[in-house]
Amino acid sequence: MQLMQPDPAAALLGLRAMKMVATAAGPIGPAQRALMEAARRVILHLDADIDTLAPVTPAELAAGFPGPALRHQFVDGMLVVALADGVPARATVARIEEFAEALGVAATELGDLHRLAEHHMLLFKLDFLRRSQIGDIMKNQLEQKGPLGLAKAVLGLRGVMEDTALAARYRAWERLPEETLGNAVWRFYQKNGFSMPGEKGGFPEAGLYHDLSHVLGGYDTDPEGEVEVASFSAGYKRTRPFYMVMFAVMVFSTGVNVRPTAGNVTTGVLGKPGMAERMFAAIERGSQVNTDLSDKWDYWPYVELPLEEARRRLNVVAKASG
Repeated sequence: MQLMQPDPAAALLGLRAMKMVATAAGPIGPAQRALMEAARRVILHLDADIDTLAPVTPAELAAGFPGPALRHQFVDGMLVVALADGVPARATVARIEEFAEALGVAATELGDLHRLAEHHMLLFKLDFLRRSQIGDIMKNQLEQKGPLGLAKAVLGLRGVMEDTALAARYRAWERLPEETLGNAVWRFYQKNGFSMPGEKGGFPEAGLYHDLSHVLGGYDTDPEGEVEVASFSAGYKRTRPFYMVMFAVMVFSTGVNVRPTAGNVTTGVLGKPGMAERMFAAIERGSQVNTDLSDKWDYWPYVELPLEEARRRLNVVAKASG
């Protein structure tokens, strides 16, 4: 997933349409405004006042907005704007549907947003999880470890059982030199009180790339850091990457728990100063990684490497300053 930059004319049309999405059911929310301002500066490179932007019709937008990939990215952007300050209203989703139809974009994510706005929460969550990275993790766990391995992983995640042999393999990372990736991940788990794979409450091995991405990317586990690591992961993910972003936005800005287990949620995190810019920067940084870490990546050859060497081999570039 890489952020594409439209030409100035198309960028202005897009920003006008974004404003129409944000105002479909009322005034622009604080997180929506922060997101649009960040997009204006970082992606669109426009000098424009959002409050004075004129409306645009779906036909006008489609006539001046080129390329299927850019159109899809724009529809994804509208979805984030819709979710930034909470569960969107039906009018907001209807406006996105009008723009998406005119652009010829049939986004599966839009169907999930429609179910959410209609408060069909069970159907929404089931379909969202199926299409999200959670569904990919379970599929990869099954393919790599077989039905028994998947069953053990699910029971472990729910705290029902412990796989002592598997847990011992990961606890051994404690004994690696401190500068290694493996030891850094072990310290990450200890600092945050997380369970390692095989332990009760531990995540399936196929999903360990998430915590490895925290360490490789240097992202924290607060809401801001979780949005960043999801965006970083979306950058390197090759299949349905936008669901990564939506997952984090749902939990930490919309206030909807789409995890397979219970957990805390927050609202409006994208409205915090600089947060939208951090999200865009993380997507761009992740897009430079040379491996899709979410797709059955074998991390074992890397765990004994120095952390900086692992970053170099994967092309995890340094965070941009400021």
